[in-house]
Amino acid sequence: MSNGEIQEVLRLDRGQIEVVDDELAEVLRGKTPAERIQIGFCIWTSVRDMLLVHLKSTYPEWNSERLNKEVSRRLSHGAV
Repeated sequence: MSNGEIQEVLRLDRGQIEVVDDELAEVLRGKTPAERIQIGFCIWTSVRDMLLVHLKSTYPEWNSERLNKEVSRRLSHGAV
């Protein structure tokens, strides 16, 4: 596959914020709404946990309250 072909398949622009593989999309279509919500929640929880570990290692002087506030701020894009 040439670079041009790869760029066409993996096209990302402001109108397309994510790319889902066709096979994954088919698997997700077979899930119930509750199963899809559970998958999303598990992904969100993993991101939160990874961010917390990253911040703890980057700012070891921060206490739990400060760490949790920063995690909330980042996950809410600054709304919190």
